[in-house]
Amino acid sequence: METKDMMLTSMLTMDKGENEGEREKGREEVGGEEEGTQQENGRLMLADGLAERGPKSLTSGSGQQVSNGFTTSTPQSPKEGPGTAACSGGTASGPGGGTGSSVPPGGLRTLVVQQTSLERPRETWSKKMDFLLSVIGYAVDLGNVWRFPYICYQNGGGAFLLPYLLMAVFGGVPLFYMELALGQFHRSGCISIWKHICPIFKGIGFAICIIALYIAFYYNTIMAWALYYLLSSFRPTLPWTTCTNSWNTANCNRYMSTDHNVTWSNSSTSPAEEFYTRQVLQVHLSPGLHQLGSVSWQLALCLLFIFIIVYFSIWKGVKTSGKVVWVTATFPYLVLLVLLIRGATLPGAWRGVVFYLKPDWQKLLSTTVWIDAAAQIFFSLGPGFGVLLAFASYNPFHNNCYKDALVTSSVNCLTSFLSGFVIFTVLGYMAEMRHQEVDTVAKDAGPSLLFIIYAEAIANMPAATFFSIIFFLMIIMLGLDSTFAGLEGVITAMLDEFPHVLAKRREWFVLGLVCVCFLGALSTLTYGGAFVVKLFEEYATGPAVITVVLLEVIAVSWFYGTNRFCNDIQLMLGFYPGCFWRICWVAICPIFLLFIIISFLAFPPEVRLFDYHFPPWTTVLGYCIGVSSFICVPVYMVYYLLSAKGTFKQRLLKSITPEPSGNQHRDFIVTNAV
Repeated sequence: METKDMMLTSMLTMDKGENEGEREKGREEVGGEEEGTQQENGRLMLADGLAERGPKSLTSGSGQQVSNGFTTSTPQSPKEGPGTAACSGGTASGPGGGTGSSVPPGGLRTLVVQQTSLERPRETWSKKMDFLLSVIGYAVDLGNVWRFPYICYQNGGGAFLLPYLLMAVFGGVPLFYMELALGQFHRSGCISIWKHICPIFKGIGFAICIIALYIAFYYNTIMAWALYYLLSSFRPTLPWTTCTNSWNTANCNRYMSTDHNVTWSNSSTSPAEEFYTRQVLQVHLSPGLHQLGSVSWQLALCLLFIFIIVYFSIWKGVKTSGKVVWVTATFPYLVLLVLLIRGATLPGAWRGVVFYLKPDWQKLLSTTVWIDAAAQIFFSLGPGFGVLLAFASYNPFHNNCYKDALVTSSVNCLTSFLSGFVIFTVLGYMAEMRHQEVDTVAKDAGPSLLFIIYAEAIANMPAATFFSIIFFLMIIMLGLDSTFAGLEGVITAMLDEFPHVLAKRREWFVLGLVCVCFLGALSTLTYGGAFVVKLFEEYATGPAVITVVLLEVIAVSWFYGTNRFCNDIQLMLGFYPGCFWRICWVAICPIFLLFIIISFLAFPPEVRLFDYHFPPWTTVLGYCIGVSSFICVPVYMVYYLLSAKGTFKQRLLKSITPEPSGNQHRDFIVTNAV
């Protein structure tokens, strides 16, 4: 709902022959239509001598003098209730130059009108830490644990940190800062914010919402797998430590540290691998994407439980989710610390650390390393998903989002680096056990790194049940934070865009959204569901969201204007962004994003999972899924130009002209009246 500010015009006159207590009452006109009966929540204050604080008065032909534009962020006094008015006589100069305690006829008086909103006040975070933990929980997700360590050792170990940090400083952090500042200033979700920036790009908001739904379709399934592991951990012997189960094959090889008479061959499969592929996923029952098979009821129940937790964490807004993240965002760090200490004490841990950090400077000559660094920092910080806009929109107007951007992005990068030690100390231990090289043990990437390699390592530790429980709890909580954030981005966007319909029905809308996400995820719960997860991960989100963010940066920096954006930041924070940030927003960030897009198109990834190579038609399907979200941008542009009134030139001009932002921080307008 757009803010409908009370427009008040008042003519105050005083007659010499009348009693001092008789005054003519002004008439108030409230513009705009509103459903239901709205009560006046403004405050009027007449004060003499305030005229010099506002702009110069404009004298109309009728003799009424109006001065508009004085703004301040002074809050309403608690002693003066809504609808109260106070007059102060002050000291005014009469026609003869004398002074008195009352205003003579014709004297200049100043009317201070507090802007009012006929909408409910916007929700805000209960505490600053609620916001910081929510952003950290969103940015630090499963990718920090499994993707960064794998990409780091694959691209030169310690040498990879150089391109990673460069891409973070010149690409990731400026985008992160930009989104926080946009959301905090305009106080809108990813759809309605565009009318204040560049209306023709509003399709970006709809595209972001569709991408967020695609992510919810597959991302929560990974948490369902982790929940299955967690429930399976509550037994004396972990089920992925033996080869005597119903799902095991003849190739199963129980290779424990005490089994010196067992040799490991290339055809051998570990109990952990067979538990993951044949019991949890059951991919052996599906030949591929063309025949997914039926839904696994065990995983369906696990996913249902995950979505129940998600619903009751976000149904009331940031007031509830801000409290939940105190657990879900901090518990993973405690577990990472415990696992790091435990991993460092394992035999062979040093081999993994050396393999993780040993620099291979020759790799820096490869463009693949720089592509991977750019993609990793982008998806790790997560600009472009509408989440940062939504979270920042609930901040106080003068909150220091610049400091927040630096703190949260630094915590995110350091967490990725720390996760590498947690993973590779264990991989070194596994290599020591199998008498193999670390790169042979670390051949699995993605979820397999957690659910096979790390699960097997935990099973070989003393107190395996305890470490298994806390590890898979950590995986679930890392995923929950990101799910809270992703869905909150959609919820905020839709509530801001359709407030009349959804504002008072948030709980029902969230319930409907969660149900849609659960139904959309059913395909990932089939026997071939792991193939669907891989397809969505590779095509549905990556290229589409990078293209969307590229358009977002262009719209803000080139159409809205960097100077205007920097002025907004100065109004909020009290300082003007430096040359570094302006150059990044105008030139470096677009080049950074264009580099990732071109590299993806030039070197499309070879998609495979286990022994299944995705056929060519799945590539076409994947691109169609990706385009289905991005298509919202050009479709809305055409719709806007066709539906607008006026000549084509007028429509085009209107489409790139931002509407004034009716921010609630502009509390007072000073009006001079005679």
